[in-house]
Amino acid sequence: MSGFIKGESRSQATLFPECIDDYVTEENAVRVVDVFVDVFVDELDRSGLGFKTLPEATGRLAYHPAMMLKLYI
Repeated sequence: MSGFIKGESRSQATLFPECIDDYVTEENAVRVVDVFVDVFVDELDRSGLGFKTLPEATGRLAYHPAMMLKLYI
């Protein structure tokens, strides 16, 4: 999908000493949510879930529906 604001990669090094992904343990449930949304985001009925996939007329790009769904879950 194009035309959306996408987040930075969690494996990218930042100003922190390690990658942000290193702060989340392997057993954390957030990893299941991350994989589930990444795998099934194209198959989900996003409009039925209440996510708008068309950008507003203001010209600003919308956030990617996968990112918003991860935050919601």
